[in-house]
Amino acid sequence: MKPQFTYKVIDILDTASLIFVLAVSVFFTSCKSNDPEEIKALTEQMDVPTLTVENLETTMLDSGRVKHRLITPLLIRYENTDEPYDDFPKGLHFLSYKMNGEISAQIKCNNARHYSKTDLWELNNNVEAINEKGEILNTEQLFWDMKKKLIYSDKHVKITTKSDIINGIGFESKDDLSNYTIKNITGIVEIEE
Repeated sequence: MKPQFTYKVIDILDTASLIFVLAVSVFFTSCKSNDPEEIKALTEQMDVPTLTVENLETTMLDSGRVKHRLITPLLIRYENTDEPYDDFPKGLHFLSYKMNGEISAQIKCNNARHYSKTDLWELNNNVEAINEKGEILNTEQLFWDMKKKLIYSDKHVKITTKSDIINGIGFESKDDLSNYTIKNITGIVEIEE
């Protein structure tokens, strides 16, 4: 006996409908379920923000006293990368305080990034740092290694003191901007009072 039912179904369907039915059946047989491990692996590979905060002002305490303050218009955290980091694309203002509450040092910049695993800060674009003596450091890029308590740059730097303006290429100091060394000094200008 011939399978007439099959022939009748095909006769009823037009060519476009037959192609649609075949395409749908191929699509559904090729689909896999959403394996949670595969989804996790895919999202971990993607460099997508895990946190975004606007107009952040945070205070870091040590034994109940204010040690640091961080002010930024935008913080974007990326945790799903090989080297997690916080991005500050609109800049930041970081202040350090003495035991008596006075500001001991501060840094401003137009763009920054903090790498959490290494505790390294990368500050870029119009970086200005001021130490306790009121000496001002200007550069386009500055690194702050919080573990080593070291600040350094290999870019052009300008330091303005009460009596001089010192220009050079490269800079290194303790993290409170004291005991600094300017490498490759390119000029010193005395300031007249």
